[in-house]
Amino acid sequence: MKLLPVYNISQFKEQETSKHLYCNRFKEHLRTHPFIEKPHRHDFHLLVIFTKGTGTHVVDFNTFDISAGSVFALQPGQMHHWNLSKDIDGYILFHSKEFYNVHYQHKQINDYPFYFSTYNTPELILDIEETQKISSLFEMVLSEYSSKTLFKEHAVLSLLDLIYIKLSRHYITPTHLQIKRYHTILQNFEVLLEQFYKLEKKPSFYASKLNITLKHLNRICKETLEKTATTVITDRVILEAKRMLLTPELSVNEIANHLGYEDYSYFSRLFKQKTQQTPSEFRKLEY
Repeated sequence: MKLLPVYNISQFKEQETSKHLYCNRFKEHLRTHPFIEKPHRHDFHLLVIFTKGTGTHVVDFNTFDISAGSVFALQPGQMHHWNLSKDIDGYILFHSKEFYNVHYQHKQINDYPFYFSTYNTPELILDIEETQKISSLFEMVLSEYSSKTLFKEHAVLSLLDLIYIKLSRHYITPTHLQIKRYHTILQNFEVLLEQFYKLEKKPSFYASKLNITLKHLNRICKETLEKTATTVITDRVILEAKRMLLTPELSVNEIANHLGYEDYSYFSRLFKQKTQQTPSEFRKLEY
């Protein structure tokens, strides 16, 4: 079954350095990898700051405007693509989850607020002064990444952590504190959901796996995401359906079956209920 391409870090490097890290100026990155302007996914974390130019960035069917000071932090698996002006520039960095987590054993990459939950916005907008400060750190990362000096990965990790710390101080979401309170349970729920959403649609299944009551799971989802557990599960299914509908070779019936729905008409009704469009109507839209 042909789906959206899922790229790994090695596909972006002209020479082998580290399979866990990639860094470049955005203008150069776009010149050597023009295919990124088409919808795709990654199996790594992506961090980008724009210092010049304009455009739009579509992340899981949400469109964000790009200008100088725009920062995006994407998690593995998110679908995205760009529409960019010719004068676009900035810095882009990829790293695997292992690259960060193995080094910082006392904390994890998902501790940072933009990675707490897949429902957190990937966008952050900085003012001119902060854009210059963060850009200078990216320039230092690029310098280390391009060098052959001793302990360069240690230096990159230290700079990357500093970037994440500084960005986190500017990143505020309405559910930030609530998510932190239920961080571990919510994170485990999302991990289980990623594993089972095609097979299991009942929230009681996930509550059982988490060793909590369904009432408690609903309370966590309500306080952190302002949704019921059932809605969280359904939203994950619909997101994957949207991603798959970008592949014209797949019929709607095939997509329904792949997502665990034997009844094609029920899947179509559910999709329209959540999106106000039938799968066929959604497929005609341009992303």
